[in-house]
Amino acid sequence: MRRDGGRVELIGVPGIPLIQTGDDLAELIAQALQANDLTLLDGDVMAVTSKIVSKSEGRWVDLDSVMPDDEALRIAAQCGKDPREVAIILSEAESVSRVRQGVLIVRHRLGFVCANAGIDHSNTRPGGQWRLLLPVDPDASARGLRQNLERRFEIKIGVVISDSHGRPFRMGTVGVAVGSAGLPARWDLRGKPDLCGARLQITEVGFADELAAAAGLVSGQSDEGIPVVIIRGLAYPVDESAGAADLVRPPDLDLYR
Repeated sequence: MRRDGGRVELIGVPGIPLIQTGDDLAELIAQALQANDLTLLDGDVMAVTSKIVSKSEGRWVDLDSVMPDDEALRIAAQCGKDPREVAIILSEAESVSRVRQGVLIVRHRLGFVCANAGIDHSNTRPGGQWRLLLPVDPDASARGLRQNLERRFEIKIGVVISDSHGRPFRMGTVGVAVGSAGLPARWDLRGKPDLCGARLQITEVGFADELAAAAGLVSGQSDEGIPVVIIRGLAYPVDESAGAADLVRPPDLDLYR
């Protein structure tokens, strides 16, 4: 996966403004690149936080507009959350995985399991009443952004849309890919030789997740203001059909749901 002697660069792109509904992300990214004397090269991967994608797509919900139903009221009583917020979470969820005081874990309609259906209220809008949902189709969002950037810069790149998730057996959040385009989100290495010549039997790498986690070292989690990171120096096969949906573990293979 590496080239250039194992050197991989993570290049933050500062100067991305606060995103509003309807903003052209490709245009704003291009402007920020130019302002910082940066460019995109063939083979670069651009990691973009889901937050700015959701903002541009208008994925806002005003808590004051939500009327919780009986199920939302029941689950809110169990977890101690605002019933309106629970109603939003359930509207984005396929099923509920775990409910504890202060905790609501669901299987998102996109297939992955996460807290609060990935709904965010940090670094979104001033005031406490707004909630930001994940993009409706993050893989489609990644494809669109990739096409626009490739057309502008006349290159071939990969795109990853990242979010921060917790893990069932580890403390702390890490970056994961909720959307991707142009690269193998799940890279199948089965049949390839290891250092000793033995053939790999089960190795499938969550490549898009690794990229999202790496980008998180630069984009950060609080007030860094770097929602776009260029990852440079990787060699990977271009994959026009893959997406982050390939990383979702089917429910019948999920031993912890």
